[in-house]
Formats: sequence, structure tokens, C-alpha cells
Amino acid sequence: MVARHELRMTLAAYALIAVTIVVSSFISGIFGMAGGMILLGVLLVEYDVATAMVLFSIIQFAANGWRAVMWRKHVRWSIFRSYAVGSLAAFAIMRLIAFIPDKATVYLTLGILPFAIELLPRDARPNIEWRGMPFVAGLLTTVVQFLSGVGGLFLDMFFQKSMIDRKTTVATKAVTQTFSHMLRATYFASFAGAATIEPVWAIPPALLLSIGGTSLAVLVLERMTDHGFRRWTRIIIMAIGVVYLWRGIVLVWGG
Repeated sequence: MVARHELRMTLAAYALIAVTIVVSSFISGIFGMAGGMILLGVLLVEYDVATAMVLFSIIQFAANGWRAVMWRKHVRWSIFRSYAVGSLAAFAIMRLIAFIPDKATVYLTLGILPFAIELLPRDARPNIEWRGMPFVAGLLTTVVQFLSGVGGLFLDMFFQKSMIDRKTTVATKAVTQTFSHMLRATYFASFAGAATIEPVWAIPPALLLSIGGTSLAVLVLERMTDHGFRRWTRIIIMAIGVVYLWRGIVLVWGG
């Protein structure tokens, strides 16, 4: 009886993760972020932090990589090159520190980040088109990704004041985040014994689901206006932030 119950729970967990991959990839495909926050939150329920981070990075690498391929004509490669240099610098610094956050820290950071950015005066927010700013964005976003798992929201702050349209925003963020997911997977996998992904056979289907969800998003993004794009991005992220703040508080309260 116990074995059957555990099997049902395992299948239910796989089903939940599968649905979450499709939905989160679809949302990220439209807004260039937010979906990752949903997926990581679900993975943290089933896995420890290091394993969740590596698995999350692999899935998001496929989703963002495919999104970058689909919108490759709109990518600002000059922004990506500087961003990549900043990301590598952050990787080197964080690896020297060798820090792995606990679940409460990840949830609280995910929950607080949207509101912290919202409170920052708009005039004080940086512009990704300013000289040297892509490097700063890569450096800071990578640190945020290693602490909270998700950096797309933080990175979006650098695009809000720019004159870049929604397609270029999604395309450029896709290629930068693809690189960042690779770095995050390498970072957490580098801690011996910290990450164990089982079963390995589940990874290929997960990648296919992420690509499928990303492909469906193209139909919506083509019909969305730039105003609607920014408005719905804000609403979705704030809602997710509230949920994760609550989850983080519960974990801290429960010890």
C-alpha cells in the first residue's frame, strides 16, 4: 500500500513539473521572464536547492536557447558580448565565495526582488543602452541568479528605460539568459555531491516540453502591443512575488 501511494505521489509530482515546464516556458516566451520564477518555485518543492538549480538551469537553457534561435534577427549582439564578460566576472567571484543559499533564502529573495525594484525611482533605474551598462547588468544579474535562481526580473530593470521594442527585448534577454543558465548550472554542479538529478531519463522530455511551450508563445507575442507587454509583465511578476514571500516566511517561521 505504501509503495503504491509513493508511486502515485511520484507520478503526480512528475505531472505537476511537466505542466509547470510548459506553462512557465510559455510565459517566459511572451515576457522574457516570470516563467522561470514559477518553475523554480515548483522544483524547490521536490528537490534540494543545488539539484533544483541545476535542473532548472538545464530546462531554462533549452527554453531560452530556442527562444533566442526563433528571435535571432532581433538580438542586440553588442549588448550580449558586454553582458557575457560581466557574467564571467561574477561567476569567478561567486565561485571563490562558494555560497549555496537555503530554500527560505531563495523564496524570500524571489519574493522581495519585484517590490524592491518597483520601489526604486524610475529616474534612478539604469538603461541597458548606456555605455558600460551591459557589463554591469551581466555582473549584477549573475550574482542575483546565484542567490535567488532567477535573474530575468532584475535584468528587465535595465531594459525598462530603453527605447528597445518588445521583440528585441525578448530576443536579447533570451540570448543573455541562455548564457547565464549555463553558468548557473556549472556553478551549482561544481560543488561535489551537492546536486543529484534523478531520474536522468526525465531530462529529455523536460527539454522538449520547454521548447514546446516557448514555441506556442510566439503566437501571442506577435499580437501583443508594447504597452500590453510591459503592463502584463508587471502584474504577473507582482503576483508571483507575493506567493513566494509567503512561502519564504512560512519556511523561516517553521525553522
